[in-house]
Amino acid sequence: MYTILETGGKQYRVGVGDSIDVELLNAAKGSTVNFDRVLLLVGPDQTLIGRPTLPQVKVTGEVMSDDETDPVKGPKIVVFKFKRRKNQRRKNGHRQHYTRVKISGITVA
Repeated sequence: MYTILETGGKQYRVGVGDSIDVELLNAAKGSTVNFDRVLLLVGPDQTLIGRPTLPQVKVTGEVMSDDETDPVKGPKIVVFKFKRRKNQRRKNGHRQHYTRVKISGITVA
């Protein structure tokens, strides 16, 4: 059984026991988080498609990391701007912070 859920403007295909890196959530390590924007549910005997969401399906997960003690960071993006023949250059970098969540349950009401 798996679901497609939406959080942080992105969609994730998850099943029970999967770990995903989502946009930074305001949650402490070890706490549970509920995802209620479920778009699709595929089970062994049924497939539910949301229009646009499925209000009767809830996905719960446990926060495995928080931003202060052990941050999860994405790949480094290098931003390099320059103006030719003007000796004007600027180099900047960015690493997005994520929250790692382990999916603990999918419930259908």
